[in-house]
Amino acid sequence: MDASKLIADKRGLRRLIARLKYEKKRVVFTNGCFDIIHAGHTSYLESAKALGDILVVGLNSDASIKGIKGPRRPINDQRSRAAVLLSLRAVDYVYVFDEPTPLEVIEIVRPDILVKGGDWRRKEIVGAEFVRSYRGKVVTVPIVNRVSTTKLIGRILRLYA
Repeated sequence: MDASKLIADKRGLRRLIARLKYEKKRVVFTNGCFDIIHAGHTSYLESAKALGDILVVGLNSDASIKGIKGPRRPINDQRSRAAVLLSLRAVDYVYVFDEPTPLEVIEIVRPDILVKGGDWRRKEIVGAEFVRSYRGKVVTVPIVNRVSTTKLIGRILRLYA
């Protein structure tokens, strides 16, 4: 994993974004748990990256995921999930956040484009109103093959039950 692509703190994130904006890069932001990477994730991330120059992924921390999905998740720890994400050519930077939502990160990044999967209704996308307030775009990309980590885990559990 290229450690320089894993943003350690909010100060580092602010510096990165300032540099990218100075370089006139079109910044795309998305976020998620990315617990067990599958074809749906890779397709989604490639679609997001195609919308701009730089893709920044906000990755839910282990603690954040436990709060959202329960004590048995995540399957993979945040360092492992970040390493896998950073190995994908579509992903330029990863920032791990502890908050239950990525709103604070979105406010720091001020992305040109905020991306979520097509399973999200536009009015439910965290940060959408903020991004639109400065004329940024909010884009949903179609879900491929209806794959989900939760369904994948269920399938694995059924195989070994």
